[in-house]
Amino acid sequence: MTAASVAVREPSKVCWAPYGTRQQEPFPATKPVSSKDGKIVGSSLIGQQDYGLDYFQPRPANGLGENSVNTQYKLILSGATNRSADNPELVASVKAAKAKVVRDNSTADYKVEPSQVPADAVTSSGSGLDPDISPAYAELQVHRVAERNGLSVAQVEKLVRSQAEGRTLGFIGEPRVNVLELNIAVRALAAKG
Repeated sequence: MTAASVAVREPSKVCWAPYGTRQQEPFPATKPVSSKDGKIVGSSLIGQQDYGLDYFQPRPANGLGENSVNTQYKLILSGATNRSADNPELVASVKAAKAKVVRDNSTADYKVEPSQVPADAVTSSGSGLDPDISPAYAELQVHRVAERNGLSVAQVEKLVRSQAEGRTLGFIGEPRVNVLELNIAVRALAAKG
């Protein structure tokens, strides 16, 4: 590995073996995340914010606040807000986020209905740093991303399907789509014209 490349752990690539067995062919446990020109663009293990509406949007990042010590980077403090489901601040936040998701993702040819908005589009994860979204949230964004990048809806739907991952080991967690990886693929597809 050169000094110019950065590798990050990719848990889905780690080989799980029962105690006492030997792994015959190791799977890579690290994976550099970069664009086609080799420039590092981020980690697929930590949610990135501030994508423009040309790209897929991540889950909201509502951590415990912002870091005021190291102001060189915009950092949020990881952690859940621990608000109950009937907390007035949480209810208001979810309603506002849902209205924004409907507004941002409705296009001239496609109207998003509030009932289509999945929970991960309007709530942050426990850490506030989740790099993945549900396939339902990715599919909800397809029409906007296609329109803004001059792509067909079918092309972007195919891209989402190709980037979707199932449950880890077939039963752990939920199906997901990594937002950074998906946005890198969108950029590459749009560049092809």
